[in-house]
Amino acid sequence: MSVPSDSSAALNGIARRVDETAAAIQARVALKPRVGVVLGSGLGAFGDTLDGCEKIPYGELPHLPSSRVAGHAGNFCFGDVGGVPVACMQGRVHLYEGHPIASVVHGVRTMARLGVSCVLLTNAAGGVEPSWAAGDLMLVTDHINMTGLSPLTGPNEDALGPRFPDMTCAYDASLRAALRDVARAAEIPIREGVYAGLTGPSYETPAEVRMLRTLGAHAVGMSTVHEVIALRHMGVAVGALSCVTNLAAGLSPALLDHKEVEETARAKRAALVTLLTGWIAAAGRR
Repeated sequence: MSVPSDSSAALNGIARRVDETAAAIQARVALKPRVGVVLGSGLGAFGDTLDGCEKIPYGELPHLPSSRVAGHAGNFCFGDVGGVPVACMQGRVHLYEGHPIASVVHGVRTMARLGVSCVLLTNAAGGVEPSWAAGDLMLVTDHINMTGLSPLTGPNEDALGPRFPDMTCAYDASLRAALRDVARAAEIPIREGVYAGLTGPSYETPAEVRMLRTLGAHAVGMSTVHEVIALRHMGVAVGALSCVTNLAAGLSPALLDHKEVEETARAKRAALVTLLTGWIAAAGRR
């Protein structure tokens, strides 16, 4: 009998670990979420606004690592938004923290296992489009994965999804339309564009920013793309919203600083709460 390779054995345990995390949540929370939300750098306060919020720190759940990055509280929150049951991640972990890619997407895979029909992702990003400004909000229409990595690398986990998932509509058209409607009704301007995902943690060089702009990117960040791939693999619809917290290197007159990222995201809190509240309500009617 052949012995599986280490990589095969590790991958074959992914679905089991996701199931164990989901079971640990279900043992503590009765709510059955319909919509999942991931809150990026400086955006986590929205999780505390859920009606009847029940909070579980990541460290109290099996297989779910905690983030060590400022602005990522590291909690699963469960509650209602306008009558829609929601699972909300206050922060995420990143590749640059040293986590394996399976851990980076473990949280969103767990939400899929909990039964959500869609996940709304948020992130803080650098603006690659020179005419944009810090504080702009961008509806993500597509992405460019510049990390050289995929959460699907290795033998396929058939219990999660197919070997070759289609990414033509990685960002769901109906979810994008719903956010446009919410923004229009609230008179909150939003831009639309392509998100480029890089590994980090260093910010991009001016030459890299010029390259990304040539490739068609409008914003750049260090998250999101792997979560989208993992969710689409599991058949979950995805929408994403970026808060442009600074212009990228070569476009900004100042050196880049993570404190600026957090401060700009917090300054947009009211608009983001309005958009997310309306977006969740629309997503919950899917």
